[in-house]
Amino acid sequence: MKIISIANQKGGCGKTTTAINLAATLAFNDQKILLIDLDPQAHATLGLNVDDQNSLYNCISKLTPHKLKIKDIIKKVSKSFDIVPSNVLVGTLEQELADEIGRELKLTEAINEIKDLYDYILIDCPPSLGFLTVNAIRASDEIVVPVETSRFSMQGVDHLMDIANLIRERLNHPVEAKVLITMFDSRLQHSFTMLGKMKEKFSGMLFDTIVHTNVKLKEAAVMGEAVIKYDKYCRGSKDYLSLAREILSVNRPVAPPEEASQGYAPSERMQELVERETKEFLSSTAFVLKAPQAQSVYLTGSFNDWSLDENCRMTSKEGVWSLNLDLKPGVYRYQFIVDGKWQQDPSNASTERNSFGDINSVIEVKA
Repeated sequence: MKIISIANQKGGCGKTTTAINLAATLAFNDQKILLIDLDPQAHATLGLNVDDQNSLYNCISKLTPHKLKIKDIIKKVSKSFDIVPSNVLVGTLEQELADEIGRELKLTEAINEIKDLYDYILIDCPPSLGFLTVNAIRASDEIVVPVETSRFSMQGVDHLMDIANLIRERLNHPVEAKVLITMFDSRLQHSFTMLGKMKEKFSGMLFDTIVHTNVKLKEAAVMGEAVIKYDKYCRGSKDYLSLAREILSVNRPVAPPEEASQGYAPSERMQELVERETKEFLSSTAFVLKAPQAQSVYLTGSFNDWSLDENCRMTSKEGVWSLNLDLKPGVYRYQFIVDGKWQQDPSNASTERNSFGDINSVIEVKA
């Protein structure tokens, strides 16, 4: 069982969006999930259309006339996904417990009652570094820090790491922090500039997954749903599914060798057959760009939902950049991203204008 806080003192960086959609995609991967809304603004509660008068205030406060245990306020979102809702009263706990000894352990004590019921407990922290966030970090094994591609968001990570180090030193509770790049707009050169700075600054702390800007994430929040329920095939769903699987791949134990022989893993012969049959439906397609002055070139298009990832980084040989992709038969639109700038393929005369006013190159892959 893992407890993960999603925190950044800077607002507007996709913190609650990440909390909701990571919880939903972990549940989609057959994990039993509890999301604790620790933000007095209750955005996660509202974002899942949960309406309840009770919150963690009723579990932790000594002044409430309606004292409850955390199991009494849990609400079901879906089959494997529960939530502890929040409300504005949660914000009064900091003042109420300001002088109490052991106040930083209040959330840990509440969670201990139910933690064995879940595979993952996620905590959506408020956009501050006060009493509530300290309680969340103290209760957690890991911190996920959503960071948009801006300088201010990067500073928020520094302040959060100071708090994590303080908890490690004074409370003897080590916690691992990882940075998640969110709201990434691959149409902007500024995004690539900041991505390079973040890779340099947070080397070893970054998730491989990048969450791209996607209107479906906002539409899903308006509808009170996780994006995987609203539109399972959109870019937002794919990004958060990738993040969930990245977390699971780190935390899930590897099956011992004897389990493979009992049917838990396919045989080598079966893997060869699957690979051979799959490749019969794909065509190896070469993309080439002559750009001797370029420092980095990516290929993006309708074949990967216009995303940016390392699988589409092109390699250079004497100034000629190339990449081979196995594609199904069909028509694809694409562009190159050269040092952060988008451009069409100069060697391909087949083009069409897109909704942004620039030109996509078009290629047809035949069977």
